[in-house]
Amino acid sequence: MSKGAPHIPVLLRPLIEAVSPVSGVWIDGTFGAGGYSRALVDAGAERVIGIDRDPLAHDMAMDWIGDYAGRLDLVEGNFADLDQVVETADGVVLDLGVSSMQLDKAERGFSFMKDGPLDMRMAQTGQSAADLVNSAAEETLADILYIYGEERQSRRIARAIVADRVEQPFETTLQLAGLIERCIGRTKPGQAHAATRSFQALRIAVNDEYGALWNGLMAAERVLKPGGLLAVVTFHSIEDRMVKRFFQEHGEKKVKVNRYAKEAPVMTQPFEILTRKAVGPDKQELTENPRSRSAKLRVARRTTIEPRGIEPGEIAMPLVEGPEQNRRH
Repeated sequence: MSKGAPHIPVLLRPLIEAVSPVSGVWIDGTFGAGGYSRALVDAGAERVIGIDRDPLAHDMAMDWIGDYAGRLDLVEGNFADLDQVVETADGVVLDLGVSSMQLDKAERGFSFMKDGPLDMRMAQTGQSAADLVNSAAEETLADILYIYGEERQSRRIARAIVADRVEQPFETTLQLAGLIERCIGRTKPGQAHAATRSFQALRIAVNDEYGALWNGLMAAERVLKPGGLLAVVTFHSIEDRMVKRFFQEHGEKKVKVNRYAKEAPVMTQPFEILTRKAVGPDKQELTENPRSRSAKLRVARRTTIEPRGIEPGEIAMPLVEGPEQNRRH
């Protein structure tokens, strides 16, 4: 690995093992600090195209990307549009969620542990978390917190936000985190911070992460060659359910010829699922990086079946059920 590597990404070892032998052209749709891209080049990829919408990722890469001249290119954009970057690829890797380099910078507004502007924009453009918190209707806020963050106290928090913002608009991360703690109680030792789910929900809403995920999976289906591999690392249950559901809907089916025969896959879908059960971190990785505890890896191989024919930007199925089905009563 080249000089300047800030960290080793989560589930790197099992991911490289799952997609080996590595060759041809690969897309790293969530470039971040470049850990997956470098590992793919080192593992044998002829060329890796890294995509990231965060200008910070591009600025940080300037210190070392020259070491990989001709084998690693970086493109500014959203991985939802990866099929507009290349026509075909031998593999696609997606590492979802917020990166440690984003969390570590208080001025980006992703962390409830550091005081900074309530921002959360990955591309640093468009509506910020503060804009959303200070303008959205109470019902909308409650739906966002519950659907995207699975926050059971979503209504109570949304009600308190709307009441408080009349006197003082929300501008900082600690201001919002403090309100959440007042609503549902301070965090007990050993538990996740009280604001964890709410901050996750707002970040997902601000960056349309679920829309990007679904469209990115569809784009990967269109660009991958037969035999090409799609590897996705998720960090929370909703993302993992989305990826699992996509693989189920777009993966080969198993049928029995008769009741005595074993199930055999029938290739009628664009993907062959290689990980029937999501792969998690081993004991070594948990020791080295506790952040990896919730990470899950799923991998599928492209078949010769044509893509499902869904146009770019069209969502094939609901990302989550509607607010009425999800809201806690």
